Amino acid sequence: MPRNAEIVRRGYEAVNNTADPATLTELFDENASWHTPGRSRLAGDALGRDAVFAHFGRYAGETGGTFRADLHRVLTDEDGRVIGIHHSAAERAGKHLDVYCCVVFELDNGRIVEGREHFYDLHAWDEFWS
Repeated sequence: MPRNAEIVRRGYEAVNNTADPATLTELFDENASWHTPGRSRLAGDALGRDAVFAHFGRYAGETGGTFRADLHRVLTDEDGRVIGIHHSAAERAGKHLDVYCCVVFELDNGRIVEGREHFYDLHAWDEFWS
């Protein structure tokens, strides 16, 4: 599913490089959901595009704009899912985030309808946000 992979790549670019809300609005379905595991205050489900974008905004806002999710690899499957493997880095309250993550994206009709984060070191992720 090369088209789905390109949509995910554009999403990472819009978050990291341009902070482009118009592109993100184009890429995410209005009923999209986002799922973050763990026990930190950022863990849980964001339901609806506005809630997903507010969740992303917390990543940037609570790190003084230092949060980055640098995409390393994009994988696809025969069902149209896309897996983005990225490195998360940020600074916050004297702490340094350095965690790898993969996000499983579900797409429908060329739009992201779900993102589910999976962290290599969930404990480090949770500790950073505590």
